[in-house]
Amino acid sequence: MTLLELRDVAVTYRSATGDVPAVRGVSLALAEGEALGVAGESGSGKSTLAMSLLRLLPRDALVSGEILLDGEDVLTMSWGRLRAVRWASASLVFQGAQHALNPVRRIGEQIAEPLRVHGMATGAAARRRTAELLEQVGLPAWRARGYPHELSGGQRQRVMIAMALACSPRLIVADEPTTALDVMIQAQVLSLIRSLIAEHGIGLIMISHDLSVLAATCDRLAVMYAGRVVESGPSREVFRDARHPYGRALAGAFPTVGDPASRMAPSGLGGDPPDPAHLPTGCSFHPRCPVSLVSCASEPVELWPVSRTGADRTETGRAGASHTAACVHVRVPEETR
Repeated sequence: MTLLELRDVAVTYRSATGDVPAVRGVSLALAEGEALGVAGESGSGKSTLAMSLLRLLPRDALVSGEILLDGEDVLTMSWGRLRAVRWASASLVFQGAQHALNPVRRIGEQIAEPLRVHGMATGAAARRRTAELLEQVGLPAWRARGYPHELSGGQRQRVMIAMALACSPRLIVADEPTTALDVMIQAQVLSLIRSLIAEHGIGLIMISHDLSVLAATCDRLAVMYAGRVVESGPSREVFRDARHPYGRALAGAFPTVGDPASRMAPSGLGGDPPDPAHLPTGCSFHPRCPVSLVSCASEPVELWPVSRTGADRTETGRAGASHTAACVHVRVPEETR
């Protein structure tokens, strides 16, 4: 059953110098108990997309399209209905726990706040639920009496996950949950996320620039560039056999454990992402693309099913086509390239 569906979602920021398109026509779906990873460089629009799911963007952001949570459009909800949905039906693990937590409030108070807001528990019941949540994420219950500055980065991130789980939501959106964590702590947090998703059957959307992290954590991947999804499919397939040049570059940016040669293997990607206010014509990636054609500079490319042995794949995932890529080399047959 589909838990979340995005239909042609676009986000545009208004500014004194003109409109800036941050997200452009994104359509994705997430099934119950499924984990979807969204990858891309800084400026690709992935965090803006995450914030739009619960209408957490600033006032100067114009959001269009449809964001269907259990069939109900988040963009047309009244403020009262939206307040009831946040934390209870869908919650967000914010990027940078150090800045997301209130430094002058105790940990337990912050975890219990969603419970009180939604009338799920107060007083002793809220304290018991807080202790359960802390232990669930691998922290002792007595940490509830402490303050954020008394915790390490990994412990603060666990607190953020506990807050997201407080009201037993069906959807969690995790925006760069392992940013600024060392490798060992990152592995522990990712393992925790995977186990909690499997145990509770929660739908997960995980945002990261690290394709390898998403491939190890998520069922499916969506690669974003310049505000658009340029490739999507099963996580291991996209990571190992990306068909869009940008997807291949992201996958090639990380060395393979046990393969010293991969440390020096160039990704083939140079330059910087385009300015959203001045996007290139045609395929937005063509100025950086090592295999671009003349037509790429003028003709936009849609997401096309990835072919195998010359025929379009018919296999489908739980929430859409198995593997698609917005590249002319996917669309054009081999013999005509």
